[in-house]
Amino acid sequence: MRLTILGSGSPEAYARRASSGYLVEVENDKILFDCGGGVFDNLLRVGLRSADITHVVFSHLHSDHMMDYARLIHAAWDEGGHRIKVYGPAPIAEITTGYFGPNGVLSHDLRARTELGPSQKVWQERGGTLPRAWPAPEVTEITPGHMITGNGWQIQSCAVPHAQPYLTCMAFALSSGGKKFVYSGDSGSSQELETLADRADLLLHWCYRLNSQPAEGEMAALTPTPSQIGALAQRCGVRRLILTHFRPSMDSEEQHAEALDQVAKAYEGAVTIAEDQDSLEF
Repeated sequence: MRLTILGSGSPEAYARRASSGYLVEVENDKILFDCGGGVFDNLLRVGLRSADITHVVFSHLHSDHMMDYARLIHAAWDEGGHRIKVYGPAPIAEITTGYFGPNGVLSHDLRARTELGPSQKVWQERGGTLPRAWPAPEVTEITPGHMITGNGWQIQSCAVPHAQPYLTCMAFALSSGGKKFVYSGDSGSSQELETLADRADLLLHWCYRLNSQPAEGEMAALTPTPSQIGALAQRCGVRRLILTHFRPSMDSEEQHAEALDQVAKAYEGAVTIAEDQDSLEF
């Protein structure tokens, strides 16, 4: 498997980091976990096209995890790509129709591109044929516990505490060829996530605050610190840990060193902090 970080940031607009987006290449598939703002541009920067993506899997539907979804689907369509398979919690089907349906927000654009004579000619000059269908991703709404299967891989899901009851929120474990990649989504403290992450080769876990940035009450349980994430990885026997979802207020070299030090006090494995466009095989 190969992981490429396409977005390691948060909802805050930030030049250094796009919002959440993580590409895993396994077998012949390219699976994008979440598609927040800025992810599309980073996909191009690492040398890929939208049409290269075979699957999109959403952990939850906060804007910073799906703001570039419409851009990705529209560009893949315009590149003549296949129908991307999309998995995510409800109402991802309604959202997709809201973008690309006959009365969707992009319907005027799509009518112009598919019905205007000069636009049809441009499409044909690019190798396309008429009539030109509209974008139609293959959308499957999923709930925690759903299993997604592909050619030589599978994805298991579980619920994680984050924005309930307003959003369904999930973590995922992608397994293939004896390897396991786990993406926490935006997860608070969770026994279900620990079960999912057991013996993972790589755990990608969000880190919303440092040990030196205290929280109270419900917020504390929903935003584990680096030391708590490290302890989780140690209990689960994770081989490698990557911290992600860093905010501008916690992104200096000194704060990185603090985070890594706190993890290392609880976790014996390798740990790094995600950076946009980083890529690694595992």
